[in-house]
Amino acid sequence: MTACIKTRLFALLLALFLFVPSWLNGQEAAKQDTSGIRRGRLTGVLAVEGTLYVASLTGLYFAWYKDYPQTTFHLFNDDGEWMQVDKCGHAITAFYISRIGYSTYRWSGVNETKAAWFGGLFGFAYMLNIEILDGFSSQWGFSLGDFTANTLGSAIFVTQQLAWHEQRFSLKYSFHQTKYAQYRPDLLGDNLIQNMIKDYNGHSYWISGNISSFLPERSKFPRWINVAVGYGAEGMTGAFGNSANHNGQQIPPFPRYRKFFLSLDIDLTRIRTKSAILRGIFTVVSFIKIPAPTLEYNTLGQFKVHALYY
Repeated sequence: MTACIKTRLFALLLALFLFVPSWLNGQEAAKQDTSGIRRGRLTGVLAVEGTLYVASLTGLYFAWYKDYPQTTFHLFNDDGEWMQVDKCGHAITAFYISRIGYSTYRWSGVNETKAAWFGGLFGFAYMLNIEILDGFSSQWGFSLGDFTANTLGSAIFVTQQLAWHEQRFSLKYSFHQTKYAQYRPDLLGDNLIQNMIKDYNGHSYWISGNISSFLPERSKFPRWINVAVGYGAEGMTGAFGNSANHNGQQIPPFPRYRKFFLSLDIDLTRIRTKSAILRGIFTVVSFIKIPAPTLEYNTLGQFKVHALYY
């Protein structure tokens, strides 16, 4: 597990825990712009956030960093790793921690503007602390590329919430298994769950824009249909480059190339339902790009049409 993967795994676990207090009421809370602060809820949210914040970072240190040599704070340039697919992962993680932080503050009665800023700062600060831990590890270092991606993810959330009081553009993730993991299971994983986290060849990251949010309110256009542009890369059996063999096994000379996508998507959070449970489920899985017909262009000069891409 690389430092980047470990960062996102711990951060997403934290995000899921933070989401629990507000998942049944998140959409209702977002509409209560004039409501006062619910002090009991806010106290609980701050206590849970603080506890999980400290506990997760402490657990991360003892589970990961403690076993590696420590050194003075230093930088590490990993911008060339994985053809920047990992940087997309950093951005989406910061985006959703910010989004969930915002929802918990709104659930607590914090006003729209403050909740947007506090949620964004929480996502940014959490990811920053993990980068600082990397900075003291001799195995890695503080990555300015990761820091930039984290900042961008939180900024995308905060900017939209302040400008539109909603997220018209969402960052999303999709995954499919690839043939590359069999050659480097140590890096890319040796089962489905590990592949979903570690095999960047199968990762695609998307900016999914909601069409109806830019149309007049009287428009009959379905409010849940999105258009998405995506990015991925393929042919990677190493972070910076590919090796000819690993542990005596020959690795084919795969070309490393980038992929760009245009597709349809569904914004599950805009599907109207009276069920609080369904609203919660739709929100929890809203980071996943829904499989749909997709156009692809890659840097091998190929255009492809996928009947269903994920």
